[in-house]
Amino acid sequence: MVRWPVDYDGAWTLAGPVRRSGIGLHSGQPVSVTLKPSADPGVWVQWSSDAAAPVRLEPSQVRDSQLCTTLELGDRRLATVEHLLAALAGCGLTHALLEVEGEEIPLLDGSALGWVEAIAEADLQEVSGWRPQRPMLEQPLALHRGSSVITATPAEQFSVVGVIDFPQPAIGRQQFALELTPQRFVDEIAPARTFGFREQVEQLRAAGLIQGGALDNALVCDGEHWLNPPLRYPDEPVRHKLLDLIGDLALVGFPRAQVLVYRGSHGLHTDLAAALADRSPVQP
Repeated sequence: MVRWPVDYDGAWTLAGPVRRSGIGLHSGQPVSVTLKPSADPGVWVQWSSDAAAPVRLEPSQVRDSQLCTTLELGDRRLATVEHLLAALAGCGLTHALLEVEGEEIPLLDGSALGWVEAIAEADLQEVSGWRPQRPMLEQPLALHRGSSVITATPAEQFSVVGVIDFPQPAIGRQQFALELTPQRFVDEIAPARTFGFREQVEQLRAAGLIQGGALDNALVCDGEHWLNPPLRYPDEPVRHKLLDLIGDLALVGFPRAQVLVYRGSHGLHTDLAAALADRSPVQP
């Protein structure tokens, strides 16, 4: 059994390569990713069909796209990266190379659990001589989009608080908070699946979205009940919102702060990531 790092102050890569294939949530196309060890800090991406050198992922590459986070990497885009990035960062990995086939990351079961299992299969290896430079705040930071709010308050460690409020009785108002460590990420956040609403399915598909969505890779809410129970946690939706937040902050690094998000979205998360990037030490 893999021993996860105790915190996010160390440097880790994979002990070997591991591959996962599946369907892209929005494209509905077969896609795959091979996770590989890297001697260079950061997360790097290259396409298996392209001889170009790998590209290091940076916060400035993030594009706020509908219902997912997309990276613009030169003349190519890579969509729905948030669950994989959450797994990498949440498990404590600081060095990784992603070899991609396709334009989207596989959805797997709609959570980060499949990626955690892949990382555990490959195992982790400590990297000597390098330590992550995590964003530091001197003053609280608050951002909003309409009625949605995200705040970051200086703290010794990274902790997250999520609050959601939906009119559908099956979800309603939920709150979840924890001080994050790799083990807590694996146990409390990674298994939480993405969710949607039955009444929106046809509209989204007509718009070219969620072409790969199905009852085995997303929870579907129908007002007072779920079409595909059981839930993995009673409050699985708010935990998944925190999974998305963790993935969207992965490229800038986890700040020494408490991050609270009310009615979060990828756009709001990436607004905070951009603000934190302006306050981050320069990474070597």
